[in-house]
Amino acid sequence: MATTIKSADLDFQNIKGRLKEYFKAQPEYADYDFDASGLSNVLDVLAYNTHINGLTANFALNESFLNTAQLRSSVVSHAETLGYDVRSMTASKALLNLSFNLAGVANRPPQILVPKGLTFTTQIDGTTYTFRTLDAFNARDNGSGLYNLETTAGVFDIPVFEGIEKIKTFLVGEKTERQIYVIPDANMDKATTVMQVFDTASSSNFVSYSPVKDAVRISPDSELYTVREAPNGFYEINFGDGISFGKSPDPGNKIILKYLSVSGPTANEGTVFSSTSNITVNGQSYPLAVITSAESTGGAEKQSIDSIKNLAPYAYATQQRLVTSLDYKATIQSNYTVVEDVTVWSGDENVPIDYGRAYVSILYKTNTAANTIAETQSSIVNNFTKNLSVMSIETKFVDPITVFVELNTVFNFDPALTGNTLASVETDVFNFKRNFFANNLERFESVFRRSNLLTEVDALSPAILSSRTEVKCQLRFTPSVGISTSHKLAFPMRIADPDDINHTVISDTFQFRGVVAQLRNKLSGTKLQVYDLAGNVLQDNVGEYDAPSGVVDITGINPEALILGSTYLRLSVVPENQSFVKPLRNYVLKLDSTNSSTSALIDRQTTTLEVDN
Repeated sequence: MATTIKSADLDFQNIKGRLKEYFKAQPEYADYDFDASGLSNVLDVLAYNTHINGLTANFALNESFLNTAQLRSSVVSHAETLGYDVRSMTASKALLNLSFNLAGVANRPPQILVPKGLTFTTQIDGTTYTFRTLDAFNARDNGSGLYNLETTAGVFDIPVFEGIEKIKTFLVGEKTERQIYVIPDANMDKATTVMQVFDTASSSNFVSYSPVKDAVRISPDSELYTVREAPNGFYEINFGDGISFGKSPDPGNKIILKYLSVSGPTANEGTVFSSTSNITVNGQSYPLAVITSAESTGGAEKQSIDSIKNLAPYAYATQQRLVTSLDYKATIQSNYTVVEDVTVWSGDENVPIDYGRAYVSILYKTNTAANTIAETQSSIVNNFTKNLSVMSIETKFVDPITVFVELNTVFNFDPALTGNTLASVETDVFNFKRNFFANNLERFESVFRRSNLLTEVDALSPAILSSRTEVKCQLRFTPSVGISTSHKLAFPMRIADPDDINHTVISDTFQFRGVVAQLRNKLSGTKLQVYDLAGNVLQDNVGEYDAPSGVVDITGINPEALILGSTYLRLSVVPENQSFVKPLRNYVLKLDSTNSSTSALIDRQTTTLEVDN
């Protein structure tokens, strides 16, 4: 009787082994030498075919689900099914102060409309990038002939975007089937697309179509279009069907699509811009003066596969509304490339309670200009929260608060177990701590667990026998030199109770009454005092700390000078639980490398075995 061929995995050798077992179970092959015969080659072919078919089926099954898909085309397709708009490459944006001078020009107008399409160049790492304006701007005479370009809000910071403007033209054929228009450019920035549909190929009359994501409601007459990423990395333009999903262009219409083909992040950090456009007034050209208000930022590659997998389910859950904290988080991260991380909490979760508000705190990418931050916040309010949030709910932005963590790490080191020097291993441990924070923390809601850190420290080298670390948390404040000021510092955890040996609260040194001094808590008490470095009290009762709430209240501190040119004082506290630090709301943990230390203790573990003769 024939046996069943079992196949529990896709390994080639295992498949071949099971085929041998199957044949050996047959009477006619009971004593057959499979390895020394031509049948071995036949088994190789069968095993290979089974192996490939199994892998293909496994890959196909994985690509059928968002969380297991590996191909970008599969991930994008699943995201689109959830209604998620996958981000394309994004143009880098700079803010420029632009002006031109018409002093001495007779009959100059009080106001001039400057058309869009002004171009500028900047060099970054030896490469020249072109930026341009995407809108028209007004320029007003200041009375002396100087004209500054300004936005509709009267701001002189003009946004310019990196990229080469490209134009694609299509003629609409007969509606025998739904038409898809391909844009063979993987570097398109979807946010810069402008769609115009003309009556005929020669007509100058056109209708501007809008991206479907900007639509409030959709009817058969809605003039909308979609841009989706194709499997080959290019982009496809789709219109409605004229029945339920927007209007479809008619046969004979001409479609013109304008967009920017961008360089993404390589165009960031441009600081010096030169104008390649002039302003023409009454047939005369005048040069543009350019001052950089904010360097170029925000350029980004296509949204990564991991980011799509993470945000697409949240975006689906939001259903184009802002109600929960995840709604805010998914919407903001999906639409703003300068955002590194975001956290949101409701007013009833705030301290103090503040009903009717949604609190939003955003971590921006490095070197994001203040103007860009202000513009991003304004855009979030105007484009999203006013349209998608619950009525009467106000969005309030709060800055992130960085809690610096000080780690004084000691590890036992046996030099016999490694060829590396003690100094090099100390350096490795120090660098690891810094990378540990950069990779695992420095985000909202990222929890520091001492055990996780030490486990990985112990694994860095076989010569590290054990390790331990003392943990302190630190906030920074800026006192007024020569003026008595008060400061309230709120830590995101309980502070340790005072003891009679070590100070729980201690600050940087500063100049006070002609000597170097520190702010510390009184031993066995919560009152704050100013000490000199010999331990003498220079001023009593300059505040206190409340251990349960984590609040340090400093009152009446009056330093004569800060040390070493610093503009702030660091205040360090010992947390009640050094094993676990969980930042709340808008707190972010970051390692203070300067105030952290790493040292090793020689611990030779070699033993000698003596044998009696």
